[in-house]
Amino acid sequence: MILASIGSLYQRAIEDTGREPEFLFLVSFLLSFGFIRTSAHMIRAQVRWWPGNVEVGGTHIHHLVWGILLLLVFGYVGAVVDPASPWHELAIILFGVGAGLTLDEFALWLNLRDVYWEKEGRRSIDAVIVVAALSGLAVVGFGAWVEVADKVEREVFAIVGSAGLVGVVIALVNAAKEKWWMALATLFIWPVGLVGAVRLAKPTSLWAHHLYSESKRERARERFAKKGGKRRWWRRKGAGRGGAAHEGS
Repeated sequence: MILASIGSLYQRAIEDTGREPEFLFLVSFLLSFGFIRTSAHMIRAQVRWWPGNVEVGGTHIHHLVWGILLLLVFGYVGAVVDPASPWHELAIILFGVGAGLTLDEFALWLNLRDVYWEKEGRRSIDAVIVVAALSGLAVVGFGAWVEVADKVEREVFAIVGSAGLVGVVIALVNAAKEKWWMALATLFIWPVGLVGAVRLAKPTSLWAHHLYSESKRERARERFAKKGGKRRWWRRKGAGRGGAAHEGS
């Protein structure tokens, strides 16, 4: 039953949409890259039961060579011979295998030296990621990506609009509490206004007049009286320093 469901899904999503060639290439490309990369790690770790490097006359044959041969042969078969099914699908699969083997050593044919295990070897991974991403785009289809982009755009605009509305509400709360600078800053960066929105309002504000009880208004008077006293103290201190500096000069 599971296999039948998978087969039905494959037919609807891949065969019926005409994307089977792109899908076969992507899968064979990723599998061949994964296999050969694993094989390289196994050989480097000197795992006894794993086959070693291929050598001819003492010369190490890189898997890049086999990849290029597969690309040449099955690229020609697919483009020129254009065989009927299932040979056409087989040519696509082997072409994908050749691409995986070749791009796994992309850094070698880019630098013209074996840098597989060096820092430059990272470029092979980058090349595979780029090709896999483009192949995935081809499998899904450009139209589907446009539809996803439109959906994301609508959701982003909804989130931004909601955030803007929240910012306006918080700014109005700060303004009602007579925290003018906080209200202005909230219009640009709304999280800034959260502090002012949850703290006590000024005792003379509309917020305090309509929403505070007498005891809460008294707390607000005490708090802002203390803040006003601190500001006057700092002003006197600053003025005293300025006067001393002037006398000394």
